[in-house]
Parts: sequence; C-alpha cells; structure tokens
Amino acid sequence: MWTLPPSKYWSKIIWFAFVHFTTKNVYLKIMTERLRNNVQNEPIVKADDILMPALHIKLGLMKQFVKALRQDSPAFEYLKRFFPKLSEAKIKAGIFVGPQIKKIMASEEFPELLNTHEKQAWLSLKAVIHGFLGNKKYTNYKELVSNMLDNFKVMGCRMSLKVHMLHAHLDQFKDNLGAYSEEQGERFHQDVMDFEQRYQGQYNENMMGDYIWSLIRESSYLHRRKTKIVNF
Repeated sequence: MWTLPPSKYWSKIIWFAFVHFTTKNVYLKIMTERLRNNVQNEPIVKADDILMPALHIKLGLMKQFVKALRQDSPAFEYLKRFFPKLSEAKIKAGIFVGPQIKKIMASEEFPELLNTHEKQAWLSLKAVIHGFLGNKKYTNYKELVSNMLDNFKVMGCRMSLKVHMLHAHLDQFKDNLGAYSEEQGERFHQDVMDFEQRYQGQYNENMMGDYIWSLIRESSYLHRRKTKIVNF
C-alpha cells in the first residue's frame, strides 16, 4: 500500500516521468553499476550484437498507449466492443497481439473517439510503426520517434523499458526491422491457439496433424502424383 499522501504521490510520479522522458541513458547508468557486480561469467553474446525486438517494442508501445486512456472514455469502450472475445482485464492492461493491433490500426472510427492529445499520440504511433518498426526505415525516422515520445509524454504514458529503447538507443536498430521481427512466431502462436480452442486445450498428434494439413492446404506448391506410362 502507498504510504505517501496523494499529492506527494502524484508529484513524485510526474517528476519520475519527467526525468525519464528528458534524460537519456538513465536506465543504462543505474543498471550498469548494479549488474556489474552480479555477473559471474562473461556473456556469450556482446550487448552490441543483440537485436532489438521490433514486435515486442510495438506491443509495448500499444500497451502504454491503451493504459493511458481513461477507462470511461468512448475510445476505451470502443476497444471493448471491437474485441468482444478479449477480457476486460487484458484491455485495461493493454495486452494485445500483432494481428489485433493491425485491426485496430485499420479502423477509421477509433481515432475519431480520441481527444486532441490522444489522437496526436495515436497518429504518431502509427507513423512509427509504418516508418520505423516495419520493413522500411524512413529517412525521417528520428523525427517520427521524437514526435511520438513527445506526444506520449503529453498524454501521460509511462516510460517503460520498451519505450526507453526508442528514447535512448534509437541508433542501435537495424535498417530493416521487418526482416528480424518475430512476426512469423506470432502467427504460429495465433494459428495454434485456434486449434487449441478446437481441441479444448488437448495437445496430441491429431491436433498437430490438422495444423500441418492446414499449412499444406494454404501452400501454393501442389504435389501431384505422376502416373507411369507403360508401353507394350
């Protein structure tokens, strides 16, 4: 439980958010000193060689945006109607998967339900996803990310670790993040989830067989049995 009065509590939160949105490498300076004495063995992979997870950062940005929405706002109510099978707890926590984010981004009604600051943050988020976290990296990607961070700050979003990646380590990302994304693994997760619901959560060879046959049916490469011509 919080022991601080509400006024002091919110002033501390505002100060914490201000420091993280205005000071870069705040995590790096603090965590480097703390983790240096806890390392027993040398890491196998250098920190500079680790790829930034584009899909996870996209999910993290969406999470912080939705959590900053007022739960009694028309936009939040629209999300609950737009995803009827998604629990309200997941919507409040901003937990979405890749295909769900694509659906809500394609919606023309959702931006009209946002206020001025929320709409600016939403449009800047879409610009970053299309112009930086996808297969193409626009030449003005730094400007796109900077505008999104400024709009997130005005909206009151938290500076999570994934948001911090864009704030302080923007130059460490690859040019074509789509080639290094986990989109294929996310698609496998969604496909298997459908089969899990069909088989009521039972993992067996029949479920995997149906999943493999579904992949074969979706493939454009068809195997045809050739008959041998016998001449007498």
